[in-house]
Amino acid sequence: MILFQGRPLSAAEGAGSVRQTGFQPRTPEEEAEPDPSDPPAPEPELSSNSSTRTYPRGINLWPVFEDTKKEEEEEEEEEDTESAALSSRSLYFSLFGGEGLIVNLAMSCGDASDVSRRFCVLSWDQVRRLDSILGEAVPIHGRGNFPTLSVQPRQIVQVVRARLEERGVCVRDVRLNGSAASYVLHQDTGLGYKDLDLIFGVSLKDDQAFRLVKDVVLDCLLDFLPAGVSKERISALTLKEAYVQKLVKVCNDTDRWSLISLSNNTGKNVELKFVDSLRRQFEFSVDSFQICLDSLLLFDRCSETPMSESFHPTVIGESVYGDFKEAMDHLCHRTIATRSPEEIRGGGLLKYCHLLARGFKPASESDMKHMQRYMCSRFFIDFSDIGEQQRKLEAYLQNHFSGIEHKRYECLTTLHQVVDESTVCLMGHERRQTLSLISMLALRVLAEQNAIPTVTNVTCYYQPAPYVQDINFTELAVRRSEVDVSPSLYKEVD
Repeated sequence: MILFQGRPLSAAEGAGSVRQTGFQPRTPEEEAEPDPSDPPAPEPELSSNSSTRTYPRGINLWPVFEDTKKEEEEEEEEEDTESAALSSRSLYFSLFGGEGLIVNLAMSCGDASDVSRRFCVLSWDQVRRLDSILGEAVPIHGRGNFPTLSVQPRQIVQVVRARLEERGVCVRDVRLNGSAASYVLHQDTGLGYKDLDLIFGVSLKDDQAFRLVKDVVLDCLLDFLPAGVSKERISALTLKEAYVQKLVKVCNDTDRWSLISLSNNTGKNVELKFVDSLRRQFEFSVDSFQICLDSLLLFDRCSETPMSESFHPTVIGESVYGDFKEAMDHLCHRTIATRSPEEIRGGGLLKYCHLLARGFKPASESDMKHMQRYMCSRFFIDFSDIGEQQRKLEAYLQNHFSGIEHKRYECLTTLHQVVDESTVCLMGHERRQTLSLISMLALRVLAEQNAIPTVTNVTCYYQPAPYVQDINFTELAVRRSEVDVSPSLYKEVD
């Protein structure tokens, strides 16, 4: 047996040593019969400058060691090459993964057969529309003497994400959500888009994480201030008062997220939503789409070649409704569909009336009539006070009908009809109070549009009170305040 550094040599290594030295080993019979002419075999001696032993019969084991070392170096080089290739393939896969990326996402989420229906690869036209939205400068209007900031959504995402990661906050992904995502997928939705909803997937374990996210966003606003503005004396509180329209924090057993909405006087707000967990992520199927922006942003950083139809990143869209194809069909055909509206804050009641006013039709009239009761019940649970209801209605009209003010009246009359037909959770006087509020807002909308007809062309119909039928009752006793002036009762006379 041949030993090499205290271990037996394998057959291959022994053969290698033979090839290197040209030594011909003797047979076992020859080994058993020593040659008298041979000198006594000396003990192996340890070299003074090496741990390698020198063996008899001129066997030099250094070539074996050199071959082994060379093989190890070659293996390491191959591993480095494979690692680099794997890294390159991973980058390519993240950018141009195609359908395989969908399968990978589906497998990471659970059952591939069910989950993969949620995802779809965007076409070139959709990617181009997405890139245009992210590259369009959006004004962030400041209050008072603060200047207007002009920023691109992709800049906001890149700066906020980089600053969060510098502070130790890992961002899982960034997504475009809501009406803007629906517009990217189908341009002719009939709704357009107003807000730019950007979702950052982060971990929000405690109040400190919530404060850190808010501080990072406010700190990023300093980077977008025009040159020449003194930034040293501007505090985070000042920036919040100047540029933040809405600041929301939700922290309970099922939902952990925060929202920072940046001001825009035209209603096109940039809303940054930082989500740890969110049980209900959509109201209706047509607004259930989310588009992952990571591959597009990575392409911006890594590629010097501009996008084209033959060379662009793979962008994945998801429908949190559950079935991308079905939700896309609803969007294209302007169909209203949802499930469990009682889980939605406000019940989705205002959005439902908005869709009806914009020409959308329920997928099932009977099912939607049944769900209208749940919508109304949840709305009046979340907004039980008449003052809260008025503020909510006014804010919704302001934020969602900018530029299409003529649709406000139609939305309010639709809401009046739905509340009148489907409200079962209010007492009689509460119900009448809410209906009167909606009528008052509808009349105000008509007045703002100068659409109220002249008095000479209007006949007001009302239902007399039961006691009017009494023969002893005089018509002069009817007070003017008892006349119902609901806008639905106005009728123009020829």
